[in-house]
Amino acid sequence: MVFESYVTINGKRYRRGFTTGSAAAAAAKGAALILFTGQEPEQVQIKTPAGIELNIPLKAVEYGEGFVRVFVEKDAGDDPDLTDGMEIAARVEEISTGIELSGGQGVGRVTKPGLSVPVGKAAINPVPEKMIKEAVSSVLPEGSGAKVMIEVPGGEEVAQKTFNPRLGIVGGISILGTSGIVEPMSKKAYQESLALELKQLVVEGGDQVVLVFGNYGREMAVKLGYQPKEVVRMSNFAGYMLRECQRLKIKRVIILGHLGKIVKLAGGIFNTHSKVADARLEIIAAYTAALGGDRETICCILSSNTSAEAVGIIIEAGLVAVFDLLAERVVIRIKEYLREEGMGLKSIIFTLEEGVLGTYDQRGK
Repeated sequence: MVFESYVTINGKRYRRGFTTGSAAAAAAKGAALILFTGQEPEQVQIKTPAGIELNIPLKAVEYGEGFVRVFVEKDAGDDPDLTDGMEIAARVEEISTGIELSGGQGVGRVTKPGLSVPVGKAAINPVPEKMIKEAVSSVLPEGSGAKVMIEVPGGEEVAQKTFNPRLGIVGGISILGTSGIVEPMSKKAYQESLALELKQLVVEGGDQVVLVFGNYGREMAVKLGYQPKEVVRMSNFAGYMLRECQRLKIKRVIILGHLGKIVKLAGGIFNTHSKVADARLEIIAAYTAALGGDRETICCILSSNTSAEAVGIIIEAGLVAVFDLLAERVVIRIKEYLREEGMGLKSIIFTLEEGVLGTYDQRGK
């Protein structure tokens, strides 16, 4: 049974998919349901963080001594995802209490700091971890516990085509997804869908927009007091969305992003997809040097696994002014890119660990 959920853009329909996190949650729920009830359903229902309920088929079931393993097929919809069609499995066995979650064959393991998962743990991100535990808990009998192991046959091979090895995630893929849903990534169609939010904002009389890269930025914007209707996602297409703001004559643009994304704008990179350009650490290192960072500090930044890890190095060096300087450079680079003086611009840099790190505000003329 195919996940039938679509977005329609300019008369064309694109099918949504579901994430590896949703697939893992469904497999875990199915295995737990079979283990504790003896029932073997054709599909299970899970609720995603996006608020969409998924009915996901169980592809296969294996029985072992004291455990059940269920396989679910990952469905990426019309998104060109490397994990589309892969089997995501969950092995569940009974324990006395609680829910223990781990990663088995084909699930990567984190070996370097700076990610949302601690070193030594399976690369199951926080939102999918919560989804899996909630899915299992929903069918767990009172007084029982479950040990859940997520497995991905072929995951180690597929992971070699991703950025996992570079990030220090070894042995397999990551279990990902902040919304549980995969949105189709046809570039032109996706850009047009993003721009529609801007147009709607203008039609409703809005003259200020908060541009964010994704869900984390949206959450931070609301936390900082911005109205949800002002917050518009730009994904990796910062340049495209900024030009749309200019075309629509939006008076004030706040661009808010995690350091690892927004710092690319400080280097003049306006498509932030890692396949286009990735000079995050080089940009951070350059501006740290500009404020007096010594050779050892710069080398440590350049050898960091992630931009979040570089933050700790900068703070320890007492050079936190770097973040305000980077925020200023974001605004300067945007003005150069747009050749625009009338638009008011503000940049806000944050990380999940430290919150807001740097800001710069320049009113338009």
